[in-house]
Amino acid sequence: MELKVLTLLACLAGSMGSALAAEGELSIGTEGAYPPWSMSDANGNVTGFDADVGALLCTKLAVTCHFVVQAFDGLIPALKAKRFDVIISGMSITADRKKEINFSVGYAELANMFVAAKGSDLAAITDVDTLLKSLDGKKVGVQAGTTHAHFLEKRAPNADLKTYDTLDQMQIDLASGRIDTAFADQSALQDFLDKPDGKNFQLIGVEIKSTFDPTLGEGIGVGIAQENTELKAKIDKALCELIADGSVGKASQKWFKTDISRPCK
Repeated sequence: MELKVLTLLACLAGSMGSALAAEGELSIGTEGAYPPWSMSDANGNVTGFDADVGALLCTKLAVTCHFVVQAFDGLIPALKAKRFDVIISGMSITADRKKEINFSVGYAELANMFVAAKGSDLAAITDVDTLLKSLDGKKVGVQAGTTHAHFLEKRAPNADLKTYDTLDQMQIDLASGRIDTAFADQSALQDFLDKPDGKNFQLIGVEIKSTFDPTLGEGIGVGIAQENTELKAKIDKALCELIADGSVGKASQKWFKTDISRPCK
């Protein structure tokens, strides 16, 4: 499924947010640089798991989808400024984010992991407490504005945290040895390992799920403006139906080779 990015003019941003859904269109903010969740190309096509989830959701709601590419740490401010209707961008549901925006039911969940050079002292660690302690003084890469960054600030305060705007920037520094390790969701790190630059690296054998620390959130959800309760109700219903009929699971198998859909409670 490929969707063209719609560029929204700044002068219209304040008035378009909630109107688009009402008029049969839904504008979706996404990062577009976090494979395999969301990728955008030079022609303005958006692909990935979240693009497929967005397309499924829009079909279920009988609306036309438009994706708007935005840096991850600017997604919530842009949603609040009504530059688009919702966020679908691998965004974890957290208590801090719920102070700013609302979320749909969680539709996916994937373990978080670290990656390090093969043969390094970090690569051999197999338990989370030892791993977090071993990050003291290490240069650790993480994407800015993510739950991964907040988790490390809390759980590894003595690590030398290096933040990046995009995953690609973090991978470049990892491959060049400017950082010792990086923390992200398992799929994003696997994307790095599958590239030539990742051949000398491996996942550290410690999976950190969201249940380990509330900082990591309550699964991945669709971000929605707090005042847009009607749209939230529609999206919740549609997502639960898409999860129940296997559509989200099928999309997840396509991109992750496993079912990461999160059943509605």
